[in-house]
Amino acid sequence: MDYDGLRTGDESERTTNVDDYKRTCIDFIEDISHDYEAWVDYYKLPEDEDKKRRDGIHATIKRTNEWIAKVAQSIKAVDVVMNDGIQKMAESTAGKPFPMGVFVNGTSSYTLAKPGIIDINVKANGRENRKTKLGFHFKDDRFRIESTCGAYIDEKNLPTEQFDLMDIHLTLYAEDAKQRDVISFTVTVVEMDGDTEYDRRGLTTIIHLV
Repeated sequence: MDYDGLRTGDESERTTNVDDYKRTCIDFIEDISHDYEAWVDYYKLPEDEDKKRRDGIHATIKRTNEWIAKVAQSIKAVDVVMNDGIQKMAESTAGKPFPMGVFVNGTSSYTLAKPGIIDINVKANGRENRKTKLGFHFKDDRFRIESTCGAYIDEKNLPTEQFDLMDIHLTLYAEDAKQRDVISFTVTVVEMDGDTEYDRRGLTTIIHLV
């Protein structure tokens, strides 16, 4: 359910008015959410799981559109926030079968940080004695990252082993960031059964630089 076709094309090229573009993207988030809810319908899940996934989609609509309206200061920032929301809706639709969390300054999902070197804490544990390890978001791309400031996650010396209880730290370089910049990134964790991949999930986080 990952969303890799980031929407940064025609609409953003047709307007230079940030407020107009915000309205377009707020409407788009509302519209595309129906597609994700249709997937939840298709899965025919137990009532509690169905509700959990729909609640996640609805919460994402609300928070994403708040960030588009109040945090984003440029066309590019609106795109980053919108694509972050689309990614989060896809993750809610797919569900969260094993415990996983990604934290920036002790907060998850919608976070704040100062420009500079930012610590990312990733925690996860598998079900039924299965282990977890850091995965790849897409083919050769370890992480999905999009920002208004050229931020990147250090990929040198990443932990590649399997963990009984994952509790690792990643380093995000945002030294060129300024206040009001935004960074969205996705960390993927794989649940392993021996040497075989059993399940995988991505978790997307957005940072508002303050």
